[in-house]
Amino acid sequence: MSAWIELATTRPEVFVHVVSMLGATVLGGWLLVGRKGRAAHRVGGWAWVGLMATAAISSLFIRSTMPGLGGFGPIHLLTLMVMLQLPLGVFLARSHRIERHRRVMRGLYLGGCLAAGAFTLLPGRFLGQMLWA
Repeated sequence: MSAWIELATTRPEVFVHVVSMLGATVLGGWLLVGRKGRAAHRVGGWAWVGLMATAAISSLFIRSTMPGLGGFGPIHLLTLMVMLQLPLGVFLARSHRIERHRRVMRGLYLGGCLAAGAFTLLPGRFLGQMLWA
């Protein structure tokens, strides 16, 4: 618990990012396996969009240590993907193009939550060290 408090006070941008991604990962999993088209799915979907947008925006303030990229690393390409695909997924749902909406949102979940999460939790990375230490 003290590691979370320390993270919130010393690296608030990372804390916001991690909390929003954890919420998006849990909620997104529920949305993917749960019943679609109901009010709960719509409300949960909007909450998920908010969490993903928060994670994407907060990631812009988390800098990479890789030289020559202005503080941005390859993982920031996921930020770009989320910022482009998230509004597309919302548009597709609102225009009743449900099959494309499913594909976009599933891809965002798999790439933006699961793949990115697995990458950031590797031993030797900041969050990986926090988890595995």
